[in-house]
Amino acid sequence: MLFPFCIALLVFLTSCAGPERKPSRLPGHPAPYKIGKRWYRPMKHSRGFQQRGMASWYGKKFHGRKTSNGEIYNMYAMTGAHKTLPLGTYIRVHNLRNGKKAVIRINDRGPFIRGRIVDLSYTAAKKIGLVGPGTAPVKIVALGVPQETVSRKEPKRTFVPVNYYVGDFVVQVGAFKERVNAIKLKNKLAPTYKDVHIATYESMQGTFYRVRVARCTTLDEARRYEKMLERDGFPDAIVVAR
Repeated sequence: MLFPFCIALLVFLTSCAGPERKPSRLPGHPAPYKIGKRWYRPMKHSRGFQQRGMASWYGKKFHGRKTSNGEIYNMYAMTGAHKTLPLGTYIRVHNLRNGKKAVIRINDRGPFIRGRIVDLSYTAAKKIGLVGPGTAPVKIVALGVPQETVSRKEPKRTFVPVNYYVGDFVVQVGAFKERVNAIKLKNKLAPTYKDVHIATYESMQGTFYRVRVARCTTLDEARRYEKMLERDGFPDAIVVAR
C-alpha cells in the first residue's frame, strides 16, 4: 500500500553530455503511476473535490515505513492515504454511520482495494470510530492546505486548495557534463531571455550543469517561455518545477 511516489520533482538527467530528452508527462505535475494493471493519475488540484465510499485504516505493520511523499509513517499522526488527491491536501472525513468527523492530511497513496477511497492512520480512525469495525462508509471533502490568519482574538486556520499549476518553475534548456558547454549555452541565451542561470546537479553519473531560463510563479508563464525557446531552435526546452 505504501507505494513510493514522488509529489515533488522528476529528475531530467541522462548519462551523456548534451541536452536532456523531453518527457511525455505534463511538466510540474506528479507523474501517473501503475499498481497492478491499473494506472492512476494524480489530480492537478483539490478544489471542490468530494467523494463517498468506504474508508479503512492501517497501523503497526506500516508504522515507521516511508510514505509516498517521503515522510515516515506515524500511526499516531492525523494522516491518511488517497489514490489521486495531491499529496499535502487536508481533507475532512465524515463517518456516515456515526456522524463523527476528523481532519487529516494526505501523505500517502492508497488504498488499492476495490471500493475503498481512503486509508486512515490509527489515530484518525480511532477518532471517527473506525478501528473496531475496520471499515465504514464515509464522505470526504478536500479542504486544501492550511493557512494561518491572525485576528484580534486568536489565530484562525483556513484552507486554500492545493494547486500544482502555481509554484516555482524554471525552463531547462540543456544539461552538460562539461561546465564550459553550459557556459556557452548560457551566454547564447542571456541576450534574449531573463534569469538565465546554471544549476549544478550531483548524481551517481557525476556532476551535471543544467542551463535554465526564467523564474516563474505559474506553470502557464513557464510554458510561454518553453514555447518561445522551441520557436528559437531549442526543441528540448522543458518546464521544471523546483
